[in-house]
Amino acid sequence: MKKIMAAAIAATLTAGIPASASTPDSYVPSPEIVTAQQEFADNGFGIFLHWGIYSLFGQGEWYLNYGASAEEYAKSAKAFYPADFNAAEWVKAFKDAGAKYITFTTRHHDGFSMFATRQSDYNIVDATPFKRDILKELADECEKQGLKLHLYYSHIDWTRPDYPSGRTGLKTGRDTTLRDWPSYYKFMNNQLTELLTNYGKIGAIWFDGKWDHDQDSTAFDWQLPEQYALIHRLQPGTLIANNHHETPYPGEDFQIFERDLPGQNEHGLSGQDVSQLPLETCATMNGMWGYKIMDQNYKSVPELIELLVNARGKGANLLLNIGPQPNGELPAAALDRLKGMGEWLRANGETVYGVRAADFPAQSWGTATRKGDKLYLHVFRPEGNEITVPTALKIKSAKEFATKSTLKHSRLKEGGVKITLPEIPQGTIDYIIELETK
Repeated sequence: MKKIMAAAIAATLTAGIPASASTPDSYVPSPEIVTAQQEFADNGFGIFLHWGIYSLFGQGEWYLNYGASAEEYAKSAKAFYPADFNAAEWVKAFKDAGAKYITFTTRHHDGFSMFATRQSDYNIVDATPFKRDILKELADECEKQGLKLHLYYSHIDWTRPDYPSGRTGLKTGRDTTLRDWPSYYKFMNNQLTELLTNYGKIGAIWFDGKWDHDQDSTAFDWQLPEQYALIHRLQPGTLIANNHHETPYPGEDFQIFERDLPGQNEHGLSGQDVSQLPLETCATMNGMWGYKIMDQNYKSVPELIELLVNARGKGANLLLNIGPQPNGELPAAALDRLKGMGEWLRANGETVYGVRAADFPAQSWGTATRKGDKLYLHVFRPEGNEITVPTALKIKSAKEFATKSTLKHSRLKEGGVKITLPEIPQGTIDYIIELETK
């Protein structure tokens, strides 16, 4: 197996495009990627899972970065025994919530691998008493229950001496003057080869951490083209995305926005231009990505539904995060929100799945999604008994989505369409209007 992996990596690296030679036009997606991009854009909703030994501390996934000793932190692996983890129950909860894929953190910045890897014994099978390959169990359940599996992989490692230190993880006790990029790059590519060889069909590789060297980005070369070529060679239909907060690089197949919708930048991480690639916004259900015991400030079901719809209104998927508990359970508050979202999506999924952005931006009353000749208006804040829709499309009919009751509409001289609203029942999360266009 090791010889096979080494040969695959060597062949790909020698055939890879040199970083200095890559241009925005140098990557041509394969037919498999084009098909996968279409399916990804149709999916609309995914679940992000930040889970690792950091959950034991209940302080979020960056706990090691804030002054903890990497040596002492690593000892916690011997206490990591998620006895209540049940892959079938997790995947069923995500599927019932209406999610079409999950993105699982295989290795975060703390360097601990949540899968069976032969590249380091610092992993869930070799370093914990649990001894089970959680990723394999999740992969099998995703295949069984029909959810796509995407894999998060960190470009950073706050524990390995060969990782060239950037601007984070400088207080872990590791000698930050040590660096061996060829060794670390080989380690990463070996792990990626394992992930794309041993866990079935992988929908996407979701990279994070390039920003660790944004202050020396002109001098530091991540050798992304070669790494991307390796992934596309091992699984030609696996999409690649990188959470670097920049314009997409050659070889990347969809664009990520962190905590903000495309075109917004309230959190300071998403000022980049919006590309023509499929889009995804990742967001937390409460305030933290990894489990934090004090963070019970969960968004309500109506808030999460509006977030999902607003993402779809901008043509993006919503990747909604959950930080599982150290015992392997999903937080009860998260399960409650998932249940509510699932109930709403079973009734209104037609307006969310397989849709694209409308021909106009979000309005004060809400947003819209489009599917073929159907335009779905999502009214969250009705303005009196009518709304104005700034569309240039000709409207054939207007109906209440839930009941198919006809609504009165008229073209305005100054442009757009006016729609008269009925009395909307109290407690309506999202009043949806279906417009049939000519």
